[in-house]
Amino acid sequence: MKPEYIIGGIILLLLLLGISVLFIPKQSPLPALSVLQGGDENTGNSNSSSYKEIVRPAGFVNTEGVTLKELVGKKVVLVDFLTYSCINCQRTFPYLNAWYEKYKDQGLEIIGIHTPEFAFEKNIANVREAMKRFGIVHPIVLDNEYATWRAYGNQYWPRKYLIDIHGNIVYDHIGEGDYEIIESKIQELLKERASVLGETSSVGGLVSTAVPVTVSKAQSPETYFGASRNNYLGNGLSGRLGMVTYTTPSEIKPNTLYLGGAWNMTSENAESVSEVEVTYVFNAKEVYLVASAETESVIEVYQDGILISKKTGDVGSDGRLLVKESRLYTVIKNDSGGVHTLKLKIKAKGVQLYAFTFG
Repeated sequence: MKPEYIIGGIILLLLLLGISVLFIPKQSPLPALSVLQGGDENTGNSNSSSYKEIVRPAGFVNTEGVTLKELVGKKVVLVDFLTYSCINCQRTFPYLNAWYEKYKDQGLEIIGIHTPEFAFEKNIANVREAMKRFGIVHPIVLDNEYATWRAYGNQYWPRKYLIDIHGNIVYDHIGEGDYEIIESKIQELLKERASVLGETSSVGGLVSTAVPVTVSKAQSPETYFGASRNNYLGNGLSGRLGMVTYTTPSEIKPNTLYLGGAWNMTSENAESVSEVEVTYVFNAKEVYLVASAETESVIEVYQDGILISKKTGDVGSDGRLLVKESRLYTVIKNDSGGVHTLKLKIKAKGVQLYAFTFG
């Protein structure tokens, strides 16, 4: 074979390999930190695989204990990976509640695998209170070590796996959306279950259609305060730990986090040391803040330079957000999406801010 043919073949092979690399999906190097913001993705597994058992649970809510092994052969199981401060998870809760209410007596079991994003979500008292607040009564498993998360190779909150009566994972869905498709699949599996067990099945219509639809208008990214992930910090060094005093600049860029005053920067949060402020130009309809405080503390909420004057979400008509519990707070709830400047003024020390998310 002529040398130029060999060289040409090698070049062609390298080009093909290079093109193929471009289409390999990028996986997060930190799967525990991968939150699907908005949108949804249906992986729609056509090739089923066997279920993975719950691994090293740290506790249970709404049950004394549960395993998937005891359910296989008796129930259709929906495994739902969640964490309670995640707005994307919270928007799926009404659908989970509606499905459980309708189908639990027809052979459906929902098992929530609560895998924490933040350390405070490992606290079973916090999880128990959150489940009560959202009206969730199906079993919840605390996956504080990410053991079950890793067993499923998961990388997202929320994610749902449907397991048939034979113990096969026959469908999975990443993120929000496709609720009618998921419910239709539940009905299909319940009919199969009834046939296998010699029971009758009457699943009726879809309850998903009756749940109010929430449409996200978010154009701003999830933004973290803690040093391990504060990549959008605009007036300081990202990743810096310890006591830092920030000055808010006169020029504010969109989708950029600006801190003012003295803060104690930890890996997960920024904690106020004295009177401080936060400035952020966002493009969304709604703004959420993951926060906590040692004692009930006041955050004044301003939009476009004006103190909020009507009750919206967790903010009162006096523009004051009261923070104590470790959870997600609704800070802004406009009638439509758009670009606005948010300013938070914190008067007390010990207020811990974790993340902004948008809707």
